[in-house]
Amino acid sequence: MNQDQELRVRGGGEGDPLLLLLHGLGATGAVWSGWEPVLAQRWPGRWLAPDLPGHGRSAALSEYTFDGLAEAVRPLVESAGRTVVLGHSLGGVVALALAARFPAAAVVGLGIKVAWSDEELDRAQALARRPVAWFGSQEEATARHLRVSGLAGLLADRDGAVRDGIREEDGRWRLALDPAAFGVGAPDMAGLLAGSRSPVVLARGERDPMNTDEQLARLGVPAVTLAGLGHNAHVESPRQCLELLEAYC
Repeated sequence: MNQDQELRVRGGGEGDPLLLLLHGLGATGAVWSGWEPVLAQRWPGRWLAPDLPGHGRSAALSEYTFDGLAEAVRPLVESAGRTVVLGHSLGGVVALALAARFPAAAVVGLGIKVAWSDEELDRAQALARRPVAWFGSQEEATARHLRVSGLAGLLADRDGAVRDGIREEDGRWRLALDPAAFGVGAPDMAGLLAGSRSPVVLARGERDPMNTDEQLARLGVPAVTLAGLGHNAHVESPRQCLELLEAYC
């Protein structure tokens, strides 16, 4: 595999079907660690959770696009047999882009931001152009990682998913996230859904400020609202989110 496509991948279970779990912007594959006991009880096959390129311990890309990210994870599924893909936020869009290349049994996009203002896009591009920020302590880097990933208040500072989101080099600390990943842009949801070779379900937490029920309903595919949950619904309640996959077990 080309160096700029090398991925760090966690996984478990045995047999079919395969469940591919794709995290959101700023997070890592370890954000799914809370799913492991639930998957052991309720998922009959294997599961894989990669760090997306430019996140965690996976290599960066020279340019970040949804197609490029999907191409990087495609080797994980192309010879896997029956596969279900669940992606959160950025990972949800990557899952939809993957669905144009690979006929999964189902694709579930959780917490995708489907409507973007020009101001929001400009702010994201400005973040993408910033150099890597360095911190004098692990605690400072951890706090920044939790804010960027939206996981503040949901994970403890010493959680493995938090540790994987930061990196130490020569006594200084930085986020593992490549800042250029902020420049991925807004998804063409209509085009992605039209191009999907897989059935698609969109889902959101009831308290997610990133999207609304009305926005998802206008896209013309099945949409589910998870009661009482926010943007990182998969961290708040793995068991409740896994119910989205029960029809495909």
